[in-house]
Amino acid sequence: MNEPHKYRATDKMSDLICDNYSLLMVMSRFGLSLGFGDKTVKDVCQTQGVDYRTFLAVANFISHEPYTYNNEEEDFSLTALMDYLKRAHTYFLDFNLPAIRRKLIEAIDCSGTEDVSFLILKFFDEYAKEVRRHMEYENQAVFTYVDGLLQGRLSDNYDIATFASHHNQIDRKLTELKNIIIKYYPEKGNNNLLNAVLFDIFNCEQDLASHCQVEDYMFVPAVAQMERRLKDEQQ
Repeated sequence: MNEPHKYRATDKMSDLICDNYSLLMVMSRFGLSLGFGDKTVKDVCQTQGVDYRTFLAVANFISHEPYTYNNEEEDFSLTALMDYLKRAHTYFLDFNLPAIRRKLIEAIDCSGTEDVSFLILKFFDEYAKEVRRHMEYENQAVFTYVDGLLQGRLSDNYDIATFASHHNQIDRKLTELKNIIIKYYPEKGNNNLLNAVLFDIFNCEQDLASHCQVEDYMFVPAVAQMERRLKDEQQ
């Protein structure tokens, strides 16, 4: 990563959160708890058993700091980054998407024969299934493969380039869903519930896009570098 970084190990963790509240999600996905007082980022991470370099690498990346993976020096722990990605998958699949679905059912009228309402719910359910397939593949195939690399095992029939070439952006269908709601859902007397769930969909779309970028620009290059190193060692 290029110096200077926006956030540093000596910054207070509370200052980071107040500066960019989306870092709450990063904290959660690293397994970090609140209640850290005025401790620095490094102290909070070390106290709770988290690699502070990896936390800062992700925090700076999603805060739109220019990033290029450095092949010469390790900016983060691949193991810690993979744990972060796994927790993110759990958040989307077990919490965020189910919560949006519940709010969506509450916001739209599914009691009658309103075609748009059923179309919206059907579209969301199909999207959620696609996200689940995408993330479960990563959990079961990609992360298992990387675990093998971390133990020094190369595969003859799989590499990270195979994953990268098929890594589709799963946030795109959310764009279509929100456009259906905005353009075609019939006008009602009070749209507070619908506007609230639409706001959640916008946030989810942004969160998923950021998640995929972490995979594309941080995770994939780090795994590719490990593959090259193992191949060199085995020659």
